[in-house]
Amino acid sequence: MKAYQRSFFFFMALQFYVTSLWAQSVSTIASDGWANNSVNTVIFRRNSLDTFGGWQYAAYYDKDQYVILAKRRTGSNKWTVSRTSYQGNATDAHRSISMIVDGHGYIHVAWGHHNDPLNYAVSVAPGSLKLSAKRAMTGVRENKLTYPEFYHLANGDVLFTYRDGGSGNGNYLMNKYSVGARKWSRVQEDLIDGEGKRNAYCQLAVDHKGVINLSWVWRESPDVASNHDLAYACSKDGGRTWQRSNGEKYQLPITAANAEYACKIPQRSELINQTSMTTDGDGHPYIATYWRDSARTIPQYHLVYHDGMKWNIKDLTFRRSAFSLSGGGTKSIPISRPQIIAWKRGKTTAAALIFRDEERGSKVSLAVNKDLKKDVWKLEDLGGGSVGAWEPTYDTRLWDNDRILNLFVQKVTQIDGEGVANSTVEPVQVWQWMPPKTN
Repeated sequence: MKAYQRSFFFFMALQFYVTSLWAQSVSTIASDGWANNSVNTVIFRRNSLDTFGGWQYAAYYDKDQYVILAKRRTGSNKWTVSRTSYQGNATDAHRSISMIVDGHGYIHVAWGHHNDPLNYAVSVAPGSLKLSAKRAMTGVRENKLTYPEFYHLANGDVLFTYRDGGSGNGNYLMNKYSVGARKWSRVQEDLIDGEGKRNAYCQLAVDHKGVINLSWVWRESPDVASNHDLAYACSKDGGRTWQRSNGEKYQLPITAANAEYACKIPQRSELINQTSMTTDGDGHPYIATYWRDSARTIPQYHLVYHDGMKWNIKDLTFRRSAFSLSGGGTKSIPISRPQIIAWKRGKTTAAALIFRDEERGSKVSLAVNKDLKKDVWKLEDLGGGSVGAWEPTYDTRLWDNDRILNLFVQKVTQIDGEGVANSTVEPVQVWQWMPPKTN
């Protein structure tokens, strides 16, 4: 507490208040989650949780590295848990599980990818936890996938994005699933082109009008220290054409030369790969990540957002300890990559950054700002114990529809450089938080 009081007086530009607040509810899915690395809790799981038709669905690896699907009725703490027939080599933290429920209630699941052939299956019936045999999507460029992610579209269709190629040398592809035709098609063959020199680490956010917002950092090599810059693009027609924040159309593919940059960040700035994205009620994009400004020694969380006229950058400044990023593989890092959510409060916009930091005991933490026009952030811890190397993922559809934050939480261990710990199993849980309704 005293350290954060000192930071309040030292950093006069930003104000921080520190509290401890338990999650408003905790629901345990199972007790036997794989915990020997961070594969169940990496930031690029899209999605770990998904709510549709009065049910919430979850996916994770169990102690034997099997893909597990689970579901519960909305508002219930009773989960139905089903072990599928698929294993995913959970010893590599890149090989996480992503899943989504389409507009007809079918569950789509992709797992076990780090420059690997596509592992993809669909539930045999709407709402069923039993999966089909593995199948292809388009059947083209599906032999070297990493970072598969699913995203909802308003009409019930689904987007699927992934990297084709390796770290420092890969392209970003996008598929679309039509619930009417029950068929995948390619939307973009090379939306973002690394030109054989680099690759993009991306995240998407689809707003309430169906606008697809995309942000990414570039990496020049497998060394995480070569991450640089924060770029942006959006699509208003389902991914077919893309434009900058000012409406100017891109000539595809997007490259390092023609990309719009929300923020220029040099290499060796402790910039982590992958960004977090959301939009507010007006459709404005918000991007969160961390890096070290050139004049400082300590990496800080940053919020980069567009207010309809220009890009704005907020440096949260509450961190007090330095660290350095370099090398390949999944890193053991004292802080997590963050998630960002934003919502309207009358005429103001509020935001919350969700993160984990060793400085705070590696707990599930939030930095909440009730009015982004003011730099007043309230730090909250949602539990009393450490969650190890956990990173936040959440039920995006539940948040978008109901403004209820459901976090996938499990205590995990991550050994630097893709190591595997000798940990016991840990419970897999869902923690709930809702934004304050009063000033």
